[in-house]
Amino acid sequence: MGFRMILDAQDDIEVVADVADGVSAVSKARELRPDVCLLDIRMPGLDGLEVTRQLAGPDVADPLKVVVVTTFDLDEYVHTALRNGASGFLLKDAGPALLIEAVRAADRGDALVSPQITVRLLKHFNGGAVKPQAASPSEPLTPRELDVLKAVARGLTNTEIGAELFMSLSTVKTHLASVQSKIGARNRVESAAWAWRSGVVS
Repeated sequence: MGFRMILDAQDDIEVVADVADGVSAVSKARELRPDVCLLDIRMPGLDGLEVTRQLAGPDVADPLKVVVVTTFDLDEYVHTALRNGASGFLLKDAGPALLIEAVRAADRGDALVSPQITVRLLKHFNGGAVKPQAASPSEPLTPRELDVLKAVARGLTNTEIGAELFMSLSTVKTHLASVQSKIGARNRVESAAWAWRSGVVS
C-alpha cells in the first residue's frame, strides 16, 4: 500500500494492479503487460525470484521489465534475480525518491541498481569459490565499447556515461547495444555482470 501511494502520486506513473502473492503476480502481469513489474523477493505462493524467471527469464520470448525489491544482506537472492532476468534492484529501506527513480529507470531501459547492492553483487562474482565464466564475445569489443561497458559495470546511467565519456546519449546507447549484441546480454545488468565475470572490471 505504501509503494502504491508513492507511485500513484507521480504524474507519469500509474499503478495498474497490485497483488498479494506470486501466482497472481504472474497472471496479472501477463494479462496487463505493464511497463514495469515491481516484485518483492518474499511473496506467498511463488517467490519473487521465480516470478522474475517466469516474466523476464532467458526462456521468455517477450520479457517484461522487472525491478526486484531485496534486502541488503542476501547476496544469493540478488545473484539469482539477475540470472532470472531482473533489470533493477531496490533495497527494502530505499526512500520514495529511489523507488520512483527505479521504476522510471527500468521503463526507459536504464535499470537502476543500488550502489550498495552493486558492490556486494560484484564481490560475489569476484570472491565466490565457484566463479561463473563469462562467454567470449562474438567479436572483440572496441576500446570505446569497453569504456561504456566499464561505466555500466560501475552502475552509471546512460546520461552519466555520456557526461563522463563526452558522448551524446544516442552514441552511448549505440555502443551499449553493440556491446550487448556481442556478449549476448539482454540488458545493462547482464552486461555489468559479464564485465565482472570476464575480468573487464576488477
